[in-house]
Amino acid sequence: MSAIRPFDPWKNPLCPCPPKYGLNPYTGCGHSCAYCYISGYIPRAFQPRPKEDLLERVRRDVKKLPPGSVISLSNSSDPYTPPEAELRLTRRALSLILEAGHKVLIVTKSPLVLRDLDILSKYPGRAVVQITVTTLDERIAERLEPRAPRPSARLEAARRIAEAGIPVGVRLDPIVPYVNDSPESLSAVVAAAAEAGARQLVASTYKAKPDNFARLVKAFPEAADKLRELYWVRGVYMHGQRYAPAEYRRAVLERVKREAEARGLQFDICREEFFDLNTPGTYCDGSHLLR
Repeated sequence: MSAIRPFDPWKNPLCPCPPKYGLNPYTGCGHSCAYCYISGYIPRAFQPRPKEDLLERVRRDVKKLPPGSVISLSNSSDPYTPPEAELRLTRRALSLILEAGHKVLIVTKSPLVLRDLDILSKYPGRAVVQITVTTLDERIAERLEPRAPRPSARLEAARRIAEAGIPVGVRLDPIVPYVNDSPESLSAVVAAAAEAGARQLVASTYKAKPDNFARLVKAFPEAADKLRELYWVRGVYMHGQRYAPAEYRRAVLERVKREAEARGLQFDICREEFFDLNTPGTYCDGSHLLR
């Protein structure tokens, strides 16, 4: 069985990024974010474990891919989930991929990515790193992303990656109504991303499924009634998830776009229908930043 497979986001028409491949070195993720969608389809979703025979499978796969293929790490589990600090599977997979002439898109919440700057720096133009930062408020982050590294550490990682010459994006994703969607909160994240040297800001609103919604309202009981009304009464069902009403989403994403562009950042939405908000010629996965 292949470890690197064509990326197919359930044929979601709201994902217009160019074709690419995906690699998840781990099954499950240890960051245990309240909003995480993987608990809907991965058993023991917050107990990360390494993929069986991962490196041998990656060695085989990279030889079969078209030259210069783009591989995303990761889409269902943070490639720098806590066990990676000891197991180093992501690090070794990165070496195999880049040595074979391919390119990587890394999405993470962990400053552990800094450990692998030596590898990424050897291949200029063939790696992009996106760091997720949903809030600068450490108290909210502790409730929203209980086992993830703190936002300040993620921003420092973004700064150091940018200084190393590797293109960096910041993902303000998800924006959760009544939790991290205040104008002050959004503006603070955008400003911090720009100050860290990010080139792109990606934003998306929270999409509800029964399992992640239950965790979210448990973490933020003061917002529970308003969230239920917004998602389950006024919201809409699209592509397997509950979305907040379009007028709410459009307004909050337009605000972030204005903030981002005012600070010289490219702006993209992720799995939202408002494609006109995207900076022309860019994609939310950051693939346009590859050389």
